Amino acid sequence: MDEPLAERVLAGVRTPDVVDLASALVRIPSFCPDETPVARFLADFFRPRGYAVEMQEVEPGRFQTIATLQGTGGGRRLMFNGHLDINSLSLGVARDPWTPTVEGDRLYGHGVQNMKGGVASMIAAAEALRQAGARLRGDLILACVVGETQGGEGSRYLAEHGPRADAAVLPEPYGLGNLVTVHGGIVHFAVHTYGVTGHISRLEKTVNAVQQMAKVVQALQDVRFTCVPRPDLPALPRLNVGSVIGGRGSGYVLTEPPYVPDLCTILVDVHFVPGQTVDGIVADVRRALDPLAAADPRFRYDIEIPPPPFFRGSRRLVMEPVDVPVDQPIVRTVARHHERVTGEPPGTVGALLPMSYSAGDASWLWRAGIPCVYYGPAGGLFAEGPDGSYILVPEMVACAKVLALTALDVCG
Repeated sequence: MDEPLAERVLAGVRTPDVVDLASALVRIPSFCPDETPVARFLADFFRPRGYAVEMQEVEPGRFQTIATLQGTGGGRRLMFNGHLDINSLSLGVARDPWTPTVEGDRLYGHGVQNMKGGVASMIAAAEALRQAGARLRGDLILACVVGETQGGEGSRYLAEHGPRADAAVLPEPYGLGNLVTVHGGIVHFAVHTYGVTGHISRLEKTVNAVQQMAKVVQALQDVRFTCVPRPDLPALPRLNVGSVIGGRGSGYVLTEPPYVPDLCTILVDVHFVPGQTVDGIVADVRRALDPLAAADPRFRYDIEIPPPPFFRGSRRLVMEPVDVPVDQPIVRTVARHHERVTGEPPGTVGALLPMSYSAGDASWLWRAGIPCVYYGPAGGLFAEGPDGSYILVPEMVACAKVLALTALDVCG
């Protein structure tokens, strides 16, 4: 590695620039599937700085931004992959979610933790390289994707349509020093129960779909999954009933409480281990629910995967588990540059609990044959309470430096 160039690159990662970019991203709400405004903001950021910009239309009217710092040719291609969609707002947050605020070493703002802070870090890394005049042989690809919280809509599209890379780093908020190569899988599905509607004055001839669903929710607490346990993911598999709606008709009419609901739906999440399949998970769930039908001839249910499109923004894709070998060159490279920047070796390489119980866009990259690792700045993980989400500014800056040196190493 060209050491004078490396030192110029490191000096080019400036805290105010990283904070300003992360703050600008926070100011643009980007819940699924409405990420296009922030994608257009980034396209306008990249174009005048000389990046090759592709606006990928993942679905009609929904765009993600792929910016490439083009190499001179003949080198390896590295991808930084970060998602633009953000988690929903929780109750009780006193701060204005769209007004970023720095207090001490924390930058507050909704979506900054998951994962606009990481996106800012990866862009700052590329900018440090560009401004230092680095002439990379291989391309550095900045994939600013949509729909990660839906199962990876944007990264699936990217994996299918390109551009391709030889390796990737995803700056998810796992905390500086943690190189995460293992995580579980995620599948979402709907369970519907059906009833017979009627007025409260004629309850005797009705079947209440909500009451039937109460039996389902209880039975799901006792599902026994068929799988080989993973010692590094000891709490998986696990199931959560995340939401419920019941009413009359296919539109769930909610304004007629004198009438018995004839349709009730829950959305269910299962986080699972390598080796499990969706078919096996559904079979395990049915084994828990079929006895309800055997005990009550009026009980009817269906399982629907993915959940109905009626639920806008819901997870439509299955994220498969990931287990990237820790001896992959990209893992070793990030580890080496982490130690150079921080003075300490990585704390974790492999699974990181509880974060590895969830999943991310590495599912699609690894499936597409792209070796990858999670490495990103920590913050308030899905922070609740009056302060809301935050990211640690020193970790954003250090992450950007590690990513810049990684790109110089891989692409140079």
